[in-house]
Amino acid sequence: MKAFTYYKVNSVPKAVSLLAKYGEKAAILAGGSDLFGIMKDRPEGPKFKMPQRLIDIKGIKDLNYIKDRKGSLKIGAAATLSEIVSSDLIREKYPLLAHAAAQVGVPQIRNVGTLAGNLCQRPRCWYFRRSLFTDCLRKGGGTCYALDGENQYHAVIGGNGCCMVYPSDMAPALIALNARVEIATAKGTKMVPLEQFYVGPRTNLLRENILSPQEMVVTVEIPKPAAGNKGVYVKLKERDAFDFALVSVAVSLTRKGNMAVNPRVVFGGIAPVPLRSIRAEAVLNGKDLKVAIPEACKAAMDGAHPLKNNGYKVDAARGVLEQALGLLA
Repeated sequence: MKAFTYYKVNSVPKAVSLLAKYGEKAAILAGGSDLFGIMKDRPEGPKFKMPQRLIDIKGIKDLNYIKDRKGSLKIGAAATLSEIVSSDLIREKYPLLAHAAAQVGVPQIRNVGTLAGNLCQRPRCWYFRRSLFTDCLRKGGGTCYALDGENQYHAVIGGNGCCMVYPSDMAPALIALNARVEIATAKGTKMVPLEQFYVGPRTNLLRENILSPQEMVVTVEIPKPAAGNKGVYVKLKERDAFDFALVSVAVSLTRKGNMAVNPRVVFGGIAPVPLRSIRAEAVLNGKDLKVAIPEACKAAMDGAHPLKNNGYKVDAARGVLEQALGLLA
């Protein structure tokens, strides 16, 4: 690991001030499970910047909370995943979120990993993470090595040149719950729907989200679910004990009798962004849930273009959606 300068701050304005001063040379440090991993891997590329200054935000008390506000739930960016899993409020009113948080890593990782950290991870693609592949597209080069290489864990939808997948468990669940993120900037704060927070390679090959180097996530806000709302998160992984998703899906919908109303279906592990399936939602909305399941599962993977080693993900995605919908039916 290369040497770095360490800053410990006690306020969001101080953190943002340092980000504004150092730009791409700085990075936010909270749990550090992803950041330290990538610093130890030391990937290199024409436009990849290894952080030289780490800004520790763990001392900012205003970033670590779980609060029930009128009409919404607010969670601070530095709340740990273990705190989300153990929250009686979340387990009772937002069980989908608690279930997804419990699927992240192992207890030791959840004890230090934060909500914002999980939402702002860098890709786990081995070509991106290794210093040998300096010409990787996501590091500013001209080649996606996964297209013709080892691509069994890569995207089947929306690759557009770079076929990494986004690794977060929390993002699909929060998008299914119609969450927003509050972003601190040098000019104040702004609220953005989490669904619009992520960007694919067609928009930006070098980044996974809309944050500029001078911005940071400070809050996640989730609207109160409608009466009769149910949600579930299903994750398929290679190792039961600890792994990133091969394919995952978060589903949130309101039941009116046998009918599904306002469904939200969001996949993980199959695209460069947490992928909302508008087609599956259209099939489900206003229909008898049990009757609509087969057609919704088929529609969810329309437009998929698997690579030579990951065609299994198409069937797997349909399978996890069928399982999720079956649990809600």
